[in-house]
Amino acid sequence: MQFDDDANLDTSEVQDVRGSRVPGGKATIGGGLAGLIALFFGLFFGTNEFGLSSDDTGTPATTVSSAAQVQQQCRTGSDANTKEDCRIVAVVNSVQDYWRQEFQRRSGSYSAASTVFFTNRVPTACGQATSAVGPFYCPGDRKVYLDLGFFDELRTKFGSSGGPFAQAYVVAHEYGHHVQNLMGTLQRSQDGRTGQNSNAVKVELQADCYAGVWARHATTTPDESTGRPLITSLTDADIRDGLDAAAAVGDDRIQERFQGRVTPESWTHGSAQQRQQWFYQGYKSGDMAQCNTFR
Repeated sequence: MQFDDDANLDTSEVQDVRGSRVPGGKATIGGGLAGLIALFFGLFFGTNEFGLSSDDTGTPATTVSSAAQVQQQCRTGSDANTKEDCRIVAVVNSVQDYWRQEFQRRSGSYSAASTVFFTNRVPTACGQATSAVGPFYCPGDRKVYLDLGFFDELRTKFGSSGGPFAQAYVVAHEYGHHVQNLMGTLQRSQDGRTGQNSNAVKVELQADCYAGVWARHATTTPDESTGRPLITSLTDADIRDGLDAAAAVGDDRIQERFQGRVTPESWTHGSAQQRQQWFYQGYKSGDMAQCNTFR
């Protein structure tokens, strides 16, 4: 996965609050075993379904600290090719460039969503969250939340092969939820049901498919600042890394790894095979209309 060295990164799409003091509130999700359980049930999705309690005001209140380094260090595509946090900035830019243009092509209007880099815990419109829940999208404030340490856990705890595109898949999946939110389909997951045929699973699989759609167009989507694609190269090996990451966070894989048995009736995200299938469906077709997991 390579970026255009001369491209200008838009850091306004990322808020870096790593190392900030988080005032007040109490997170209902902790570390250790409780964190692993929370991670299983909350992975990749950030509504109150994973048990976060809202703070008093329901609005984020994080103090910006000197750790806000992306604005200073992530200037160009060359930075994205050499620094992990800059790479995520570039992926966010590419994903949003694609969806902005796709919505316009469909006579719609795309509203951008920020990605928030945090460490340990962060206040959101969905409540206080800790790193234990993994990356998630909060529809209440239309932001993606990401502790970059998760990418190490994706390899060490979940057995993914890792790699830059595995990270890109995670980010693109979260923005798939943002697209669902804009289109009014995200709320279909909030009926309280679980299981392999539940709406919760169908929403997650559709977000995987949308991630694949972006991947198909990533090297042809022009960046707004240069008119050239921000991502210049995606290899077959990159796509395999994405598929491997999708499988690693399948409900069956996670259940087998952490509880020693598979219980399909409690699935919230889909099996490893399903997640791979729908990511590849989006990648192969390049058409969001082929991502109807609800039929």
